[in-house]
Amino acid sequence: MSQPALLPYDPLSILTAAAIFSLLPAPSQITSKMASGVKVADQVKDLYNEMKVVKNDADQMDRIRLVVFKIGNGLIDMEKIFRQKEMEDTDVFKFFVGLLKPDECRYMLYDCHFETKESLKKEELVFVMWAPENAPVKEKMNYASSKESMRKILTGIKHQLQVNDLADLSNRDSFAAEMGKDIITLEGHAVQPASKSKSS
Repeated sequence: MSQPALLPYDPLSILTAAAIFSLLPAPSQITSKMASGVKVADQVKDLYNEMKVVKNDADQMDRIRLVVFKIGNGLIDMEKIFRQKEMEDTDVFKFFVGLLKPDECRYMLYDCHFETKESLKKEELVFVMWAPENAPVKEKMNYASSKESMRKILTGIKHQLQVNDLADLSNRDSFAAEMGKDIITLEGHAVQPASKSKSS
């Protein structure tokens, strides 16, 4: 009489339901993956390219100086845009700081104008992630985990800052130091060089 055929050994067959459940990703891991899957609107790249490449014959009054980005419905998109013509006789740095709300996260792209010790006038883009302590925890996690999506769009950007407290931007001296340059003026206003401001 022939012996019954033996089934191949399957280690999963002896696992209990609890054991199988333990192999699944934790809810926090699932949330993180979902949050990092936030997409970036197509116009974000277009805005960045417009700010990055300013043609000499372009109307400087139409130049973009600040863009505020917001996450909504799984998409990073432009919320507000400010051009040079809207900021005449305005301290652009103070205006930029004034846009930061104490309980809301945002991404910002800032066309910063400054002058160095070598008397070189420069214009460089700064990407800022604003995540204040008073913002909802879930919102802060969403912006933190989605930042990489923005960075992939902002190829070649020189300055990237994460700010959690308005005290970090309390004056233009500290902002200039974050830029890592020997800056003597920022948006037309004098600043203390980093080495001097630290010693004072």
